[in-house]
Amino acid sequence: MSVRNPGQMADLAVLIKRWGVELGFQQIGITDTALSQAETHLNHWLANGFHGEMHYMERHGLKRSRPELLHLGTKRVICARMDYQPEAHSGMIKNLEQPQSAYISRYALGRDYHKLMRNRLQKLADRIRQETGEFGYRAFVDSAPVLEKALAEKAGLGWIGKHSNVINRKAGSWFFLGEIYTDLPLPVDTPASEHCGDCRACLDICPTQAIVAPYKVDARRCISYLTIELHGSIPEQFRPLIGNRIYGCDDCQLVCPWNRFAKLSQEKDFHPRHRLNSQELIAVFSWTETEFLRYTEGSAIRRIGYERWLRNNAVALGNAPKSEIIKTALMAKLTHPSELVREHVQWALARHDD
Repeated sequence: MSVRNPGQMADLAVLIKRWGVELGFQQIGITDTALSQAETHLNHWLANGFHGEMHYMERHGLKRSRPELLHLGTKRVICARMDYQPEAHSGMIKNLEQPQSAYISRYALGRDYHKLMRNRLQKLADRIRQETGEFGYRAFVDSAPVLEKALAEKAGLGWIGKHSNVINRKAGSWFFLGEIYTDLPLPVDTPASEHCGDCRACLDICPTQAIVAPYKVDARRCISYLTIELHGSIPEQFRPLIGNRIYGCDDCQLVCPWNRFAKLSQEKDFHPRHRLNSQELIAVFSWTETEFLRYTEGSAIRRIGYERWLRNNAVALGNAPKSEIIKTALMAKLTHPSELVREHVQWALARHDD
């Protein structure tokens, strides 16, 4: 396709969406690069310090909100979403309501989505190249300064809910996002409209009240931030509120009424590995570092490392019902070489001695 007139681009857009579905994406949308409103929202969020220690959110200046600065020549963004819900809602609730069970955010139970989606986006780009010849593009999956949620909303994949996740009327919010920045002048899709209405379910359910106002999340209070992004000590005021959540938190999605339309993922790579959806806290706390690395191989969980894994588990055990078995497990880590681990173990033991 040497000539890129509007008619050809319209036909190509139809093909791209069809190819995307064939590759396992549930939806493809296309948008332009105008993100001024999202840029203003981001700047206010950063100015309030809501990003905490996530300094990468401010490190790249305007590249995050102006795609053409991140990848020269970008005119359009091809946005893709892929469902990942690994089990029924009842199973997730059951796991969360058992205080001696380890709750892991459902996006992390299977294979790390970054590589899988990146490979699929590359295949989509290759298919486009077969049709058009060489073209400028770059694919991203949460791997660069990209305002993926704002782009997804503009591309019609869903709207940004009050909890800051993207919600689709027909698919809920249990999905990953990925993008292809391109110089192809493709026709753009209609942005998604907002359908949260007066609902406050996500604000009210948040254990730490991290959703400080509709559409405004203070990451410093968020359990996902505290258990994944935060490298140091978890503030004591939040520890009892974390419950049995040892990696991330799904409460705002579990309560969202739109997720009654969510569908279970057909991607086997997103299905739970090593029974990570039903492990006991004591069991995963007792893993050696070698076992941790083996059981989290190819998983997003590995990024927090063994030290923070033990930190998070110690907090969860401190929140579990008093038990001599738990006390014994915690005492076994009192001499751990990490000061961070020892601090959280001591806190947990104090909870069992009260």
